[in-house]
Amino acid sequence: MASSSLSITTPIFNGENYDYWSVRMKTCLESHDLWDVIEEGITMPGEDIDKTSSSEVRKKLKQQNAKALYLLQQSVSDSIMARIIRATTAKEAWDILKEEFQGNVKVRTIKLQSLRRELENLKMKDSEAAKDYFSRIMEIINQMRSYGENVSDERIIQKVLISLTEKYDPVVAAIEESKDLSKMPVAELMGSLEAHEQRLSRRHESSLESAFQSKLNVRGNKSRNGGTFKTNHKEGSSSNKESKRRTAIIEESHSAKTAKGSGTWKKIAEIEEIIKPTIQKIK
Repeated sequence: MASSSLSITTPIFNGENYDYWSVRMKTCLESHDLWDVIEEGITMPGEDIDKTSSSEVRKKLKQQNAKALYLLQQSVSDSIMARIIRATTAKEAWDILKEEFQGNVKVRTIKLQSLRRELENLKMKDSEAAKDYFSRIMEIINQMRSYGENVSDERIIQKVLISLTEKYDPVVAAIEESKDLSKMPVAELMGSLEAHEQRLSRRHESSLESAFQSKLNVRGNKSRNGGTFKTNHKEGSSSNKESKRRTAIIEESHSAKTAKGSGTWKKIAEIEEIIKPTIQKIK
């Protein structure tokens, strides 16, 4: 039964990202009711307890320690195992890893100062989405918490609001005026920011569509105007040619009448015969 309870997958620590591994490992140990063995260690009963009770208590404490130590040993790589191989209690093994990879009080204080400075200088990028920026903030926050820093939701919300880009100014003003930041959940803040992003996205798409339609309308008008000009120009050319043709015919008719008046009937008949088809075509 004991073997079945420990047949679980544990996070493997290989010397990197100790903060994340320690959080996962703590949860794993708590799920087996073994975190007290790590945090407080084991204390064997004194001589004032009767031998039977003392024996039972000792046996139980040894089993709990062995289980916790076993889980720790199964959760580290071979290179890390070499550091805790001589540890006889789970607490001893845990403290060895914590001091080496998280550091002592002085080292943790220095790391915390660095993380605080990094958080203070963090700003949102112009092209960055709210959820991506929030992930960057929380990565630093979680590291600070792993070093013992108590970071409240209000502090996180204030950091987000003062470091957003200008396009979020309307929603930031609305939140600051209508909400109590000390009671506002972080999830509610992120919901408001993402809703604002969606509204901006819809407006941008609508503007692009309107601009595209206007461009198409301008091109269509230019095309129609150009076609009308060409048609009118062609019709005008044909009209000029017809006008010149009629003028020539009239001149020929006038010459014929002049010749008739002079008595040259034969000449008139010849001219009339020549222009007759042309006159009929005009009619």
